[in-house]
Amino acid sequence: MNVDRDTVRSRSTDAVFERGVNYRDEGRIQQLDRFDDLVTASVSGSSLYDVTVEFGGRSIDTRCTCPYDGGGDCKHVVAVLLDIAANPPQDESERVEAVIDDVSADDLRGFVRDALAEHAELREQFLAQFGDDHRSVEEYREEIAQLFEQHADPGVYDAIDFSRFFEIAEQYRDRERYLAAATVYRAVFEEIDEKYNWIDGAYDHYAKTIQTALDGYADCVLATDPTPEEFDTYAGVLEARATAEPRINDEQFWRALDDLEERYE
Repeated sequence: MNVDRDTVRSRSTDAVFERGVNYRDEGRIQQLDRFDDLVTASVSGSSLYDVTVEFGGRSIDTRCTCPYDGGGDCKHVVAVLLDIAANPPQDESERVEAVIDDVSADDLRGFVRDALAEHAELREQFLAQFGDDHRSVEEYREEIAQLFEQHADPGVYDAIDFSRFFEIAEQYRDRERYLAAATVYRAVFEEIDEKYNWIDGAYDHYAKTIQTALDGYADCVLATDPTPEEFDTYAGVLEARATAEPRINDEQFWRALDDLEERYE
């Protein structure tokens, strides 16, 4: 894992870097695991935040569930990167691969089935990767609505993590199932827009999440090479959100619609 202290410093502001140093020194990293080039960790702050670090050649992709909206990595990511630089974690992938080689197909199938039965999120990712059908916009929206209800106290003050939905969409895109991916993106931007009056903090996080979902939706719509009639249906989804009351994010949806129409022409 090619990362050192100077690299970590270059990825954040000076103030955030110092906070990240303090977080690591204070022992706020509660769990850190590595599987091949993927590191996951939990870091305690005002809440417990999940950090993901993925190494790809010379690049480092980082994600954190905290509401940080400033430049560069947040202090939780900095703390984790510093820990990786100082003490590279043991890679569990080789041990797992060796065990897989020794497990019979029936035993492996039984284990996968039990894991999928117990973990709904893993089951959804499995179906996105290997299944032929997909869930509806309404079903995804219901899941997202439940996330808002879980975080409401009474308003939503922190940044809800929607990465699972984007990962599912990416799995569909990798299989060139663009309409299935568009369904996920649509559910994300529709439900966040619907619940925007619940939000009382981390506004940049939600605006960026809506934009990411809009960009993904547009890319997938265009990838299907739609007929004019089909395009009107897909574009109508954006127009419906732009004109929905209350019009909080209407300008963002109008811009997305204009961009989609320009790219289609």
